[in-house]
Amino acid sequence: MIFRVVDRSHGHELQNGASSAEPGVVYLNLVPDAGWQVEVDRATPAEWSHMLDLFSDANLYQTWSYGRVRWGEENLSHLVLKRRGEVLAMAQLRIAGSTRFRLGMAYLRWGPLCQRRGMPPDAEAAALMARALEVEYVSKRKLFLRVLPNAFVGTPRAELMESAFQGFTPEPGVPDSSYRTCILDVAPPLETLRARLDKKWRNQLSNAERRHLMVICGSGRDEYRKFTAIYNQMKRRKAFESTVNIEEFGRMQEDLPQPHRMLTLICEDSGEPVAGLVASAMGDSAIYVLGATSDSGLQSKGGYLLQWSLITWLKENGYRWYDLGGIDPERNPGVYHFKSGLSGVDASHMAPVAVSNGAVSSAIVRTGITLHRALRGCAGILSLTRSGSRR
Repeated sequence: MIFRVVDRSHGHELQNGASSAEPGVVYLNLVPDAGWQVEVDRATPAEWSHMLDLFSDANLYQTWSYGRVRWGEENLSHLVLKRRGEVLAMAQLRIAGSTRFRLGMAYLRWGPLCQRRGMPPDAEAAALMARALEVEYVSKRKLFLRVLPNAFVGTPRAELMESAFQGFTPEPGVPDSSYRTCILDVAPPLETLRARLDKKWRNQLSNAERRHLMVICGSGRDEYRKFTAIYNQMKRRKAFESTVNIEEFGRMQEDLPQPHRMLTLICEDSGEPVAGLVASAMGDSAIYVLGATSDSGLQSKGGYLLQWSLITWLKENGYRWYDLGGIDPERNPGVYHFKSGLSGVDASHMAPVAVSNGAVSSAIVRTGITLHRALRGCAGILSLTRSGSRR
């Protein structure tokens, strides 16, 4: 039987001796089910957004808006796996470098998305997605393919991804290279979640509540503008260098379709904005993206009230998990202490995996990745852990 690949942008290339009378359609003898279909660079932004809503592992980094603003639309590629017309997996990739000399790279961040809402994990779909990615970006485009799944070590999703990408090479462990965070399960009742808080954290929350602070929640331009003012004030006060570009996140916010826009929470004391929080909630999870406290808000403890308000909102809107947005106990113990006070689970992403069809190009790209990590490490010493670590 056949594996049907629909590719509008790469037209007539055929593989495995297959033939096709239809331009832009490629048939591959890979799996015993003609119902499987792969579409490459055919979805529109609106169609991509609609498909994201089908997946419980959807996230900000797989939105078209994130890719368009962060990397440029001309550097994006989108691959969708279907079975008998039903979308079962999808991935947005960044294409970087020159393909003329076969030194380019395809980078998949926090994907592929393989967990359909209300459906059990599909090992076959995940494995075929891994194969489709390799065929398209390594075999056809001659790129070095690097995949960073959104899967935490020891979880069923990580086991699924490890099995699906078993033919890829795990990148060797490098200190500070993997994403480490705290994950909070918000399914228990609020009373239980509050009882589990660290005692000092709970006391600070109670102090903030007694101050009769007001929390404003929204996804519009006005809320994000207020957050930007608080963040810039905090940055001047702390005098830290950062790779975080809040104007860039602002452009993403403007570009995102309404259902996927980030949530901005602003804490006001007597009408004055004193603290802010930005989070992205998609699929079954939310991630803490940005946070800041103004000069006058240092004593208000508004950051505690904002976190608790967000957790309450997540429960009310049916989300299951809250990713606290990165921790680094050694370089940023203060933020680590604040986030760990919510009593989430300390978790790390599984190692990235990679594959290439050329030893030379692979070595060159890996050298570039190693250099990039070293530069990021130096920057990390001067700045807070990452965007989600701001308070």
